[in-house]
Amino acid sequence: MAIHLITDFGLEGPYTGQVLARLHAEAPAVPAFCLFADAPAFDAERSAYLVSAYGKTTAQGDVLLCIVDPGVGTERAGLVMNADGRWFVGPDNGLLEVAALHADAARWWRLDPPPRTASATFHGRDWFAPAAASIAVTGAVPGHSCAGPAGGCLRPPDLAEIVYIDHYGNAMTGLRAAKVPASARLCVCGTMVVPGSVFAAAEPRMPFWYVNSNGLIEIAVNRGRADRIPGVAVGAPVTWTNS
Repeated sequence: MAIHLITDFGLEGPYTGQVLARLHAEAPAVPAFCLFADAPAFDAERSAYLVSAYGKTTAQGDVLLCIVDPGVGTERAGLVMNADGRWFVGPDNGLLEVAALHADAARWWRLDPPPRTASATFHGRDWFAPAAASIAVTGAVPGHSCAGPAGGCLRPPDLAEIVYIDHYGNAMTGLRAAKVPASARLCVCGTMVVPGSVFAAAEPRMPFWYVNSNGLIEIAVNRGRADRIPGVAVGAPVTWTNS
C-alpha cells in the first residue's frame, strides 16, 4: 500500500512538500511518493491522460492523489474512484475520467465537503490529502457513492495531442500504442516523424516516435530534444498516416 501524488505544483516552493507532510501526518505508516509534480499547469484535460497511463503502473490497493485544480475554491465537487482495484482522489473537473474509461470496472464516490478549517486555495493539502490518507489507512471513503463525474465521462479515450514534455524534451502524446499502427508516420507541427524502437536505433538528431514505458506514443530526438521542433508544445496536434 502506498500513496502516489500527481500534481502541477512543481518541486520548487512549498506546495508539494506541504501535501507530502500532510499525508505523513494523517497516515504515517503509509509510504507517499511524488509521481508527477509537473503535470501540465492548470490543464486537467491533458493531465487526465497521464493519470490514466501512470496510474496503471501502481499496485492494486494503492491510492493516487491527483491534483490539477484550477477551479480550487469553487463549487466543483471532490471525487473518489476505484478503478480495477486502485483508488483515485481528486477534483470533479475531468482529471480522473480517462482512467475510468480505460478500466475494466470503475466505481465512484462524492467526497464529503471540505472542513471549515480548509484553506479555500489549498484543497489539495486540506481536503484531498486527508481523504487519500483515510482511504489508505481504513479502506473507507469519506463520502457517498455516486454515478460519476458531473455530466458523465466526457473525455475521449485517446487524445491526438502532445500532453507532456519531459526533462529531456521528449513529447508524450495522449495516444495509446494500440491506437497507432506500428509502421505509421506521425506528423507534428508539419514535421514528419518515423517509427522507431529505442533511442540508439535512430540517427543522431533524427526525430522518431516510439511506445514509451507506460504505453503512450512519444516523440523523441536521438541525442536531442523533440521540443525544439518548431511548434512542438503541450497541446500541439498529432496526426498519422500508414507507411
